[in-house]
Amino acid sequence: MEVVEQVLRLSRRGRSVRWFSQALGIRTGGYSKLLQRALTDFGAEEAFGRAALRVKEHYGIEVPASAIRRITFRHGRAINQIGNQTKCAPAKELVTEMDGSLIPVVQRGKGTDGRKGKVLVWREARLCCARAVGRADPIYGATLGSVENASWLWRQTAQRAGLEEQTYVHGVGDGAPWIVDRFKENFGQQGDYLLDFFHVSEYLAAAGLAVVGEKKARSWLRRQQGRLLNNQWPKILRSIEKHREPPGTEQAPVQAAHRYLQERTQHLDFKNARQRKLPIGSGEIESGHRHVVQKRLKLAGSWWKETNAQTMLNLRTARANQDWDRYWNPN
Repeated sequence: MEVVEQVLRLSRRGRSVRWFSQALGIRTGGYSKLLQRALTDFGAEEAFGRAALRVKEHYGIEVPASAIRRITFRHGRAINQIGNQTKCAPAKELVTEMDGSLIPVVQRGKGTDGRKGKVLVWREARLCCARAVGRADPIYGATLGSVENASWLWRQTAQRAGLEEQTYVHGVGDGAPWIVDRFKENFGQQGDYLLDFFHVSEYLAAAGLAVVGEKKARSWLRRQQGRLLNNQWPKILRSIEKHREPPGTEQAPVQAAHRYLQERTQHLDFKNARQRKLPIGSGEIESGHRHVVQKRLKLAGSWWKETNAQTMLNLRTARANQDWDRYWNPN
């Protein structure tokens, strides 16, 4: 859509005045703040080409996909600062989780022309969340950085969610060593880490098929789950120990379940968590991966430059953390 604008001069050789552009707060060939908000909104949810089609459909104007891409990334970099300015009320109890999800990244080729020999790889986006017990919406943080960066971000996210020196921290997850170590590093003196009940159940379900066969596997699993919930994990270990496969067996589900439990017995206090009405599953972070990370960064056919992927993660977490309105309307 084109607008014919009257241009005035203050004098014969004076500067020109575009009263229409100044009244709307835009420059010639530029985009108003309101339009930039809409473009960033679409760009954060859709592939940029698809976002351009939606802009035309809803607003009746044509905007190049490249402009939507440029504006979206610019605001994605700037919006990351908003989270540092807000903090939830101090929490008596805090639930926090961390997990990784792979996203497609393209790396520059070697030599002077980086366009040649590009390599497509999968990078782990580490997502964490934290919320006070009783609060519905968690605070998220995401990074493509190192484990050390993820650890720092996890602490910062928990602090924004209300972490204080006296806060009890309840962590829950799949028990990956790097996650457990980072939890101990950040919260070990004031909380406990619990294995995801459903992740443990998956190990036991696979073992049950080998121990009692397919017909009895479901009832056997329910019995083991009952033992888990009552902290009777030693009985589970004893019941499957004699069924472990010989060393070197290619498929060894019983051995895998036995090893998984035996190496993580300090993180099996399901009884205490249930008594305190704390979650025993990590569905919150898994849901976060779907709607914060994967919905935009794992679109079919999409590959990301690493810096752009991190910028999009910043934008997606800011939107999930309700920072969107604070960014566009700071006063």
